[in-house]
Amino acid sequence: MEVTVFGAGAVGCYYGGMLARAGHQVEFIGRASHVNAINAKGLLLDTQELSEYVSSTAAVDTSAMGASELVLVAVKSADTEAAAISLKEKLSATTMVLSLQNGVDNANRLSDLTGGHPVFPTIVYVGAEMAGAGHVKHLGRGELEIGRSAISDTISKIFSEAGIPVSVDSDISKALWIKLIYNCAYNALSAVGNIPYRLMLETEGTKEVMASAINECIAVACACGVSIEEDIIERVLALADTMPEQRSSTAQDFLHNRPSEIDFLNGFVVRKGHELDIPTPTNQALQVAIKLVENGRQNA
Repeated sequence: MEVTVFGAGAVGCYYGGMLARAGHQVEFIGRASHVNAINAKGLLLDTQELSEYVSSTAAVDTSAMGASELVLVAVKSADTEAAAISLKEKLSATTMVLSLQNGVDNANRLSDLTGGHPVFPTIVYVGAEMAGAGHVKHLGRGELEIGRSAISDTISKIFSEAGIPVSVDSDISKALWIKLIYNCAYNALSAVGNIPYRLMLETEGTKEVMASAINECIAVACACGVSIEEDIIERVLALADTMPEQRSSTAQDFLHNRPSEIDFLNGFVVRKGHELDIPTPTNQALQVAIKLVENGRQNA
């Protein structure tokens, strides 16, 4: 199968690399440093079980992109519009497009901006980082969650055969909100402290701040018609046990001097809370903390 991965970061490279290792023809669209490394040697896929180069190609844009059967969009939320514009004329009627992005509305945004092409939200649970140009390092987990649809069985088969666990959820909107809650609890705090999850939770007061942010998310989700289970706080805190050395994607953005997605994570909850007259002071404080760090770096 011909696969295009739009966004050659940690998430895109991990899942694209696993598909390439399973024999699919994978092309990555990304930054020049990764593109050059991948075209020279292939993608270095460094997991807990193996470390090997997998055959693949890469480009900095979609100008030479062929008629891919599957497109994985793994760019930051702020780049969704640009990705959609680049992909719009490259999609055939049968191209399957998955959004492997944080946030709750990127799939809808992609669909709207590509003229209504179906885009299927895909929830990612993986610890991974780019350890160098064209080198993705897997740190833990790796499963995907997709919504029930006409292509869900096909997608499940493709990824499962590549060694990627997939679950199919009948209520993907709720699942997207739950993933957002995880992001709102972990991303900013891990980034501000530049600290992995286990050490983060060992810091006094962290669990209480996370619980406050989660409760605000629950209130906003409920007002949006999405009911969240009562044990969500315990489930979120337990993530650190399964990914103890993981730093959040926001922390990795800071490390590589990239803009964060905070406006689409805690910032999304703040905006929705404002629309619905629901106070979200903890999420706002976390959003502002990240914005202060970003602004300080820009003016240093």
